Amino acid sequence: MSVSAHLVELKKKHENLSHEVEQAQRHPGSDALHLSALKKQKLKLKEEIERLSS
Repeated sequence: MSVSAHLVELKKKHENLSHEVEQAQRHPGSDALHLSALKKQKLKLKEEIERLSS
């Protein structure tokens, strides 16, 4: 897999996680640990995207 194709996949995963985080934040009864895990995954993806982009 080329770097550009990998970046596209990472960006898709990041976008999907963004939507999941938004959905979880809209529901007051959502699990805080799950939300925290989603945010950590999203941050790791963002860092990987930035690392590969530079």
